[in-house]
Amino acid sequence: MRRRNTTSKEAVLSVLTNARKAMSQDAIEREMDVDANRATIYRILNRFCEDGIVHKIVADDGKQYFAVCVKCDDKAKLPDNHFHFRCTNCQTIECLPALVHFSVPTGYKVGSLNCVLIGVCSDCS
Repeated sequence: MRRRNTTSKEAVLSVLTNARKAMSQDAIEREMDVDANRATIYRILNRFCEDGIVHKIVADDGKQYFAVCVKCDDKAKLPDNHFHFRCTNCQTIECLPALVHFSVPTGYKVGSLNCVLIGVCSDCS
């Protein structure tokens, strides 16, 4: 289905693209140059997720963050279900630019993952 392009959608995508990091709904709303209520922004973000434009990260604080995955240019190397990193110093949440390997016990099959590693990022260390 073709979706209508609106100024609110353009503003949300512009904020996320320019940020080059994951952002929460309230942070996106603060950065937007057009008026849109919370429900509209969440609806836009969820449609962007459905359409594969952005992806959602649920961090260790339980908050949802959304990102245009700018470090994931090579989709052959980095799958949609990849690890993220939250810096305890600058509070940035970003996609890790390389695969993180993990294993699960025999008999378990991973269908998807939501993993945020926490520590100090390369910019802050």
